[in-house]
Amino acid sequence: MGAERMDNETASGDEDASPPSHLDNASVADVSVEVATVDHTVRRVRRKRNNKRLRRKRKSKRKRFEDLWPGLWSYPYLVAGVTAAVFVLVVITWALLWVFTFRRDSNNGVYFAGMIRVANVEFIPEYRHAESTEFVSMARKMELVLGNVYKMSSVAKLYKQAVISDLSNNNLGGVLVYFWMVFEVPHLKSPAVCEECVGAILRDSVLTSLQNRTSVGYLLGLPVDIESILINGVLRLTISSLSPPGSVCVDKLYAPLPGASVPLDLRPPWSGVSCHIKLTSAPGSVVRLTVSSFLIQPSGCASDALTVYDALLPMRGRTLHRVCEPVTTPLYLVSTSNVMLLSFQLAPGSKSFRGLFQAVAEELCLSHIETQEEPGYTGHIYSPFHPSRLPPKCICTWLFTTPSPSLGVSLMFQNYVLRPKDLKPCAHGWWKVNQLIFCGSYVGHSTVFRIPQRSTEVEFRCSSRQAEMPFQAAYASYNLSQPCEEGHFLCSTGFCVEGRQRCDGLDDCQDESDEHFCSPPSKNCGSSSRLHPLYVCDGQTDCSNGTDELNCTQETSCSEISHQCSSGACILKKNARCDGVPDCRDQSDEEDCDCGLPSPVRKVGSSSDLDRIVGGVNSVEGEWPWQVGLLFSGNLYCGASVLSADWLISAAHCFSKERLADPRSWRAHLGMLTRGEARHVAEIQHIVVHEFYDGATFDYDVALLRLRRPWPASLAPLVQPVCLPSPSYTLGQHQACWVTGWGYRSEDDKLLPAVLQKAEVLLMSPSECKKRYDPVTARMLCAGVPSGAQDACNGDSGGPLACQASAGGRWFLIGIVSWGSGCGRPNLPGVYTRVTKLTSWIHQRIT
Repeated sequence: MGAERMDNETASGDEDASPPSHLDNASVADVSVEVATVDHTVRRVRRKRNNKRLRRKRKSKRKRFEDLWPGLWSYPYLVAGVTAAVFVLVVITWALLWVFTFRRDSNNGVYFAGMIRVANVEFIPEYRHAESTEFVSMARKMELVLGNVYKMSSVAKLYKQAVISDLSNNNLGGVLVYFWMVFEVPHLKSPAVCEECVGAILRDSVLTSLQNRTSVGYLLGLPVDIESILINGVLRLTISSLSPPGSVCVDKLYAPLPGASVPLDLRPPWSGVSCHIKLTSAPGSVVRLTVSSFLIQPSGCASDALTVYDALLPMRGRTLHRVCEPVTTPLYLVSTSNVMLLSFQLAPGSKSFRGLFQAVAEELCLSHIETQEEPGYTGHIYSPFHPSRLPPKCICTWLFTTPSPSLGVSLMFQNYVLRPKDLKPCAHGWWKVNQLIFCGSYVGHSTVFRIPQRSTEVEFRCSSRQAEMPFQAAYASYNLSQPCEEGHFLCSTGFCVEGRQRCDGLDDCQDESDEHFCSPPSKNCGSSSRLHPLYVCDGQTDCSNGTDELNCTQETSCSEISHQCSSGACILKKNARCDGVPDCRDQSDEEDCDCGLPSPVRKVGSSSDLDRIVGGVNSVEGEWPWQVGLLFSGNLYCGASVLSADWLISAAHCFSKERLADPRSWRAHLGMLTRGEARHVAEIQHIVVHEFYDGATFDYDVALLRLRRPWPASLAPLVQPVCLPSPSYTLGQHQACWVTGWGYRSEDDKLLPAVLQKAEVLLMSPSECKKRYDPVTARMLCAGVPSGAQDACNGDSGGPLACQASAGGRWFLIGIVSWGSGCGRPNLPGVYTRVTKLTSWIHQRIT
């Protein structure tokens, strides 16, 4: 059709040039050509008319514009035009930055946050305002200095830019400069701009110009303190949340006068993004933050969190404290200078934050104290800024003097203990007492520290990178020649207890030191003297006449070896919980007893092909229904036990590192016999690590895990809780218990077994345990066999040590796999977290 049309148009053109002279003789072909010629003419006329109309419209528009042009130069039109032009320019600029910078950086950008102090430069109030001329001038100068350093370094081709974020003073003089840095790094070259490398380049540039044995060098003529340099790698998302266009989530508040309080009452409308509040107080002061209430959903900081920084940028090395739990009682935090940053991350929902911050004077912590001669504690010493948590940097000195050379100084601490320093650094406080060095740590009981000098200087220094819990101690005099009265026993905790309390089965010293290395008490069943408390109502007939098991429901004074009912009353029976017999008047001892009764349903393998891990054998399905496998980023990492439909229990050291503390990276595999074949996979919502956990000694090595959703009840009996023992629960020495897990077969093994393993081990007395290891605390117990043939190993951490109350009875969680010297070594048993010492803490967290 197209070719025919072109031929017709060509013919019509010829016909117009030479019209026929004899129309009467026209043929059919000629008529066809004539018709085509008429159509073509019509189209040509239409085009001419359209062109004329178009020219008229253009003339009309030009005429109207010429009439309107003088009016456009009037003031209102001019302002509107300029505003529109600026807006368009900004939009185009951000679009170009996104296309050519941010989008490109999202793939190859490496980001850092840093701080550096410029010495001998006076801080002026205008530096607090980023829009001021003074700030802009200083920022440009520092950006030039930083650019010069890195453009002359080995990473010059990768360096992109530096942006100054804030300027502040840090009570040491000069100006503290906060900045972002961006490097554009191909993935293959990313190690070239590691955090340590970038920081080393800046420090080396200052190091070459240090003068007069000071820490101040020079960069392009600017005096810079090398000790102030800190650089941390950050995510691009962190930068964007503190920079345009995300600045809607940044607020700046200032406390101008010492003692002045600025209220913080926030009901954040934003969610799913990071928002920040920068706090600054008067020069020469520090910031004290009071968190009155913080209503969030507990998630282990995975969804809701408040991170407080000792800086104006979210730098990992300046983290003061993280709040992951709802706050209902006031929390106090103190900075080391006059700045602090609050960084909120909140998921959608109803959330609120109430509190205040204030400028407080730097505390001069120096006291002269004279104790009294009379016995008894008469005064107290407190940690700096008490009751605030300890800042990362602080120092306190107390000068004690007693009224007599025969008296020394006694300090009774609450939840704190001093021990001689070893080769490890002090993680929770550094102490110097008359030239001797001690390390402090937190415990769940009181301790007494004695100083055998009349005059003594006690110096304390904060030693943690983050804000630690406060401490306090009562002080008194004591007799140097006789710390305890006649007939009293001196505990390892420093307390004095009556001699009759030694080896009575009760932990009177709070660390069981009064019960260590005790000979087995005699069974004076036929004598008039009272039977030893260890034998009374322990579930075993120790006297032939059975008198030791009579009247066990009789109410008695409450102690660690008596069972406490929900009503508060205590009975003599030690193992009353879930034994099938109501012993308490309120029958509370038989409540919540749907636990610890496994129902094995099938066997796997045979005795001839059992895989053995440190003496272990294959389990059968349903044999240990409380056993849980914890997978981190898809890999089996630790074990755990089912406590309820919502909670699991494991070891704190499984989550001790920052990357391991994120519950989103964990999955709990329940009802699993063979690895990878779990009956139910659960997400973890919240991880609660004991607040007194000590990573150096593994004391208080316990953690609770809350599931995002309860496991289905239909999974029973393959998934079932283990019974939680009461604090009074007792077991006979050398009783057989079972440890389970998917851990390695030996120390040198590189392959985890496929099937859940079980091994029978024997409980050891605390005295036997202390002979093998030191230190062993009251929150630990040992279990194993002398030959070491049966033991837990790497990969079993956090898993259960379960003991059966009686043949066919319920199983109780007695221990949690914690630590040991190797795996399966002779005379070196495994060390487990003693659950009975932590039962009260567990109930407080899961109820």
